[in-house]
Amino acid sequence: MNEAATPNDACAGLILLARNPTDSVTEGFLPAAARLGLAVTLLTDQPDAHRAAYERYACERRGGGPSAGALPGRLEIVPCDVRDFRAVIARTAAQVRRVGAPAAVFTNSDHLQVQAALAADYFGLPGKDWRAALRTKNKAELRRGLAAAGLDTVRSAELAPGDAPAGHGVPYPGVLKPREGVASEDVFLVADDAELAARCGEIRARRPGAALVLEEYLDGPLYTLETLGDGHVLHPLASFRTDISPPPHFIEERLTLLPEPAGPRTGQVLEHLRALGVGFGACHTEYVDQGGRARIIEVNYRAIGDRCDLALAEALDLPLFELILRTHLGEPLPDALAVRRGTRVRMEYVCADRDGTLKAAPEAHVQEADGVRLDYRPLRETGERHPLYRTNRDFLGVLRATGRDEGRIDAAVREFLAAHCWEIVP
Repeated sequence: MNEAATPNDACAGLILLARNPTDSVTEGFLPAAARLGLAVTLLTDQPDAHRAAYERYACERRGGGPSAGALPGRLEIVPCDVRDFRAVIARTAAQVRRVGAPAAVFTNSDHLQVQAALAADYFGLPGKDWRAALRTKNKAELRRGLAAAGLDTVRSAELAPGDAPAGHGVPYPGVLKPREGVASEDVFLVADDAELAARCGEIRARRPGAALVLEEYLDGPLYTLETLGDGHVLHPLASFRTDISPPPHFIEERLTLLPEPAGPRTGQVLEHLRALGVGFGACHTEYVDQGGRARIIEVNYRAIGDRCDLALAEALDLPLFELILRTHLGEPLPDALAVRRGTRVRMEYVCADRDGTLKAAPEAHVQEADGVRLDYRPLRETGERHPLYRTNRDFLGVLRATGRDEGRIDAAVREFLAAHCWEIVP
């Protein structure tokens, strides 16, 4: 790791890669960069969407005090084909010639970890090993990496474009998914050869040229492990228990923060991560606890999303976003992190169950009663029309319930959902 950059240096700059705007960037990493005194150059293939998102957020936060929701004083949005690492390096080099060398290259996007890692390495900056970033993004490589390390892995088969979905050797039921997919999009439970062939045809029609993987279905409770590392120290921060929709789809409906820092198989999960070369910055790992074994579903080499990262930072009373950025600035993490324990969090996602136009839905608001704080945020505006995606793009809103008593939290969530209406019309 290179020598750490010094935050608050007038010349310190952050190259931030992004595709679509996310709450993690808008409400998490950009305000954290401002607090660290970093000038931000945001490279994106969707510049207009980012400008609109930041203007909307600044308008919403106006009047909240001098530091509430503050965005970097120097934020430059630069168009770039961020999917191409060569374009990222070229744009960064142009920034170097214009304003000087950056202190860090960073992304929280699933799609851009390899590009950011290659760019950081090219400019001699701290960053993730691009091989580990590729290994975790590519689900077939992930399985091969775990198997090569002699660790328990899930039976799987890679289906290249044009491959016939036969002779794969994976037992049914199986889970079919895009090899580099995210957010449970185009993920299906398949029961036999005929269903596998039909689902392969559907996915390939939507994703021409995409490789797929078929994996054995893992039956058991689903958990996450959230970690933070600096390349030497790897901290297990927290675990969520995840409830998903009934098969054949796998949509996250609810996440509940476990009261202790470690999930049921944390030691095993950490062993898997080290074997994959994961240990720098944030990582969000999903696994099933099956018969006393951690069976890895996927490793997302970035912070957990869908507002769970914001909830986690608040619950742990931890400057999570600053710490993540500091690792990319080359700063070591402390051997122990001072975090608050005992706060319970439930993230409840209200999902569309049909396509159509959202006619009515509650507005954003916060309320507190009986020791429970409810924070509801709409994720789709009324009047918007959408198809049914069968992914987290179906989320209409997210309710964060925080308190010390799980029973009171559950009761407050039930009351909120019963008291409000989300109406979708054809």
